Amino acid sequence: YSEGLASWIAGVPWIYTKKNMNWGGDSKNGWALRSFFASKILVQNTDMFKFFPNKNKVHLVPRGVDTQVFKPRSKCEKIIDKYDLGVNEKIIMTVSNLIPVKNIEFLIEAFDFMLKSNSNLRLIIVGDINNEYGKKLVSDTYKKYDNQKIIFTGKVLNVHEYLSIADIFVLPTNEVGEGCPVALLEALATGLVVIGSDVPGIKDILSPFKFNLFTQGDKTDLINKLNFHLNNQNIQMIKKQIHHVYNNYSIEVETYRHQKIYQSLLEN
Repeated sequence: YSEGLASWIAGVPWIYTKKNMNWGGDSKNGWALRSFFASKILVQNTDMFKFFPNKNKVHLVPRGVDTQVFKPRSKCEKIIDKYDLGVNEKIIMTVSNLIPVKNIEFLIEAFDFMLKSNSNLRLIIVGDINNEYGKKLVSDTYKKYDNQKIIFTGKVLNVHEYLSIADIFVLPTNEVGEGCPVALLEALATGLVVIGSDVPGIKDILSPFKFNLFTQGDKTDLINKLNFHLNNQNIQMIKKQIHHVYNNYSIEVETYRHQKIYQSLLEN
């Protein structure tokens, strides 16, 4: 909060963005001071408004994605060959930082249950595993489950190519919630069916597609939604998802929203 204090003393407008759902605890006083010194506070989902008593300072500015990169495209053959994926296999994918809040264990458990009735599935988990939690997750997964069916790719730079081979994208974040998950937006823009837990951040993005929200912690609900979409292709819904991102979550829309706030401070 020293940056906010210095700006306040100098009489220079200062803006900060709340990027996650962490609040209280040891950082409570720091957040209170930042809120006091800030000229404007930008939040990335509607649940974040509850953190700030002075709503006049707070503006909703969700994240944006580059729709020139993340868009419908043909399946990337080099990735299909790399992981020896079968022509008829259905690919369930998640892309995330491998940290506890992402709740990847929950998705793995649901996937393993689904394999009992459908062996024609693969789960691909894209994200950096070079941390204590990530290494333990990989080790525990391969001890308990079929390591031919679950793939950890590690960190990759060509996420758009990985998304091209997927059939369904899942973000199973736990009850803490997200700020505004970019991986979810990238999957939507790519034209994937997207399923997410009904928690802050995710439920804002998927508000027009409530059927694709599953009750956090309810494995049966997640499995039912996965099975439904694996067996039913809804082209119209996918088109609506793509337009939803283009109209509300593109990088151009995010930029415009920032510009309007900066301009309002300059005019004052």
